[in-house]
Amino acid sequence: MTTSEAETRAAAERNLCGLVGALARQIEGHVRERAAALDLTTAQAVALRELTGPMTMSDLAGRMGCEPSNATFVVDRLEQQGVVERRPHPSDRRAKLLVLTQEGAGLRERLLGLLTEGSPLAALTPGEQSVLQELLERAAPR
Repeated sequence: MTTSEAETRAAAERNLCGLVGALARQIEGHVRERAAALDLTTAQAVALRELTGPMTMSDLAGRMGCEPSNATFVVDRLEQQGVVERRPHPSDRRAKLLVLTQEGAGLRERLLGLLTEGSPLAALTPGEQSVLQELLERAAPR
């Protein structure tokens, strides 16, 4: 690769990184705004969004992109609010499953509705969102 080609690729990558970062900040601001409307912190909203079913604290932390100790702090608050319960894991005595309460399921449903309204990704068609998801999964596999 020539110096010119390397500079062109570096500039394109820098531009793409800037766009991905800007989108991430827009999404974070959107989540923060919608969470506040429900008296939630951004972290609590993310935890509720990611609690798609019973899961361990470790699973939730992975989905939230944080350390388990941070997820524990968030879940402690949600548990105090009656939104989440810790239940025994059916096959691992050391683990607990996080389960939404009936109130928590209703709150999650309201949150998901708010998150889809005016989302930064709403400017994309469902097909474009699928293409973006595929590209991001290739670039940043989980």
